[in-house]
Amino acid sequence: MPVDQRKEEYFERLNKLLDDYTKIFIVHADNVGSNQMQKIRIALRGKAVVLMGKNTMVRKAIRDKLSANPSLDRLLPLVKGNVGFIFVKNDLQEARKILDANKVAAPARAGAIAPCKVIVPAGNTGLEPTQTSFLQALNIPSKINKGAVEIINDVHLLSPGQKVGSSEAALLAKLNIKPFSYGLQLNHIYDNGSVYGPNVLDLTEEDLLKSFSQAVAQATQLSLAVSFPNTLSVPHFVLNAYKNLLSVAVATEITFPQAEKVKAFIANPQAFAVAAAPVAAPAATSSAPAAKVEAKKEEPKEEEDDDMGFGLFD
Repeated sequence: MPVDQRKEEYFERLNKLLDDYTKIFIVHADNVGSNQMQKIRIALRGKAVVLMGKNTMVRKAIRDKLSANPSLDRLLPLVKGNVGFIFVKNDLQEARKILDANKVAAPARAGAIAPCKVIVPAGNTGLEPTQTSFLQALNIPSKINKGAVEIINDVHLLSPGQKVGSSEAALLAKLNIKPFSYGLQLNHIYDNGSVYGPNVLDLTEEDLLKSFSQAVAQATQLSLAVSFPNTLSVPHFVLNAYKNLLSVAVATEITFPQAEKVKAFIANPQAFAVAAAPVAAPAATSSAPAAKVEAKKEEPKEEEDDDMGFGLFD
């Protein structure tokens, strides 16, 4: 197939995807092999479409679509490096889980940039005692235990963004540790004209409700501070006005139905206390007959003692 024809078909496909989909993952494909890419395509089948291509062709296709969809302009700064697009149909969370599930463990090669923190755990390494000098050269405390080298403490070997040296790569290879995992790395999300980071997908409903409550509280405080009436502040204005009216009514002869009860309580608080007191009265009265019954039961015992016919010293 001629090159021009392939380019034309690529532009047509990209234009169709930009028309049909409003949710796009912008991913980086560094250290991803063709076999792994094929597995990712199969896993996303029916849920998303993966499209890779030259950045110059992608930018040209996006610029051609700006007249019909100006919001695509936000994608242009993101098209750099080994980048690709994943056009998602519905659930963004599900598509990201598929990407995470298709990451492959890989050894640390010299010269590579560590994508994560690497810690060598303490314990038996399985290495022969002759390898202790190699660990000592890396300042890793070790000892011989049961004919094998044992690392005494956990060792922080690499930090994110740090370049892997030949010594670190050789040590991890000897310990058969594959600390890195590579796959399509999600960097940005384009959703109906908005661009945001992948961390947004980690938010839960509780996080959203908490943020919303904080925003409502701040908006209410600001409205009250500047005396600006709106849906949030009007209930507080009404309540504060009602409190002020009650204060005026209590301090003066002015009154209204809602203030009558407050005035009555202030004038005679004992009346409200007496009204609540009879509730406990039935309990006291009910205990009195029981006491009388017990007294009646004890009286015959005293009469029986008197009828025994002898005194204390007989």
